[in-house]
Amino acid sequence: MPKKRIPKKIRQTELLEKIENEPFVTDEELSEHFHVSIQTIRLDRLELGIPELRQRIKKVAQKNYSKVTSLGEAEIIGELIDLNLNENAISMLETTEEMAFKRTSVVRGHHIFSMAESLAMAVINARVALTGVANMKYKTPVKALEKLIAKAEVAKIRGNKYFVHVKIYVKQEQVFRGKFILVSIEEE
Repeated sequence: MPKKRIPKKIRQTELLEKIENEPFVTDEELSEHFHVSIQTIRLDRLELGIPELRQRIKKVAQKNYSKVTSLGEAEIIGELIDLNLNENAISMLETTEEMAFKRTSVVRGHHIFSMAESLAMAVINARVALTGVANMKYKTPVKALEKLIAKAEVAKIRGNKYFVHVKIYVKQEQVFRGKFILVSIEEE
């Protein structure tokens, strides 16, 4: 039995709340949630002045890039979604077909590792740092066009060493985990 249609004004009010609470929700997910077409969601967003997902992500990411001390903005692989220096960070990467092997469509491991390592570097409050040790495990293959969400957590800091754990997910399924020991180097 189809769901009862929500009046436009109420739907738009609920749409505003939903995007405010979940800024990275896609038009497709909103379409399913409100039981309307994707075009209806896009028209609602346009009327309400809500930018598309990519623009919302960039706006949030811009705020976070200024906090990073160890890397430049272009050196972070993916979009930096959240950052609390020496605590935790989140980034997102939309994989492409160019990142994958042609025959299998499996994303090459160095893209996943680069995302994890750059997030580990970004989360620490050090002007110059190097990866001293990296212990990683690829749990399941990632296919081209899948969205990766990386979460980094600083487990401990001992002197100039930062112990950072990074987990990468595709739709809540962990596909990679890495444990990094980053060494802060004082500039001369």
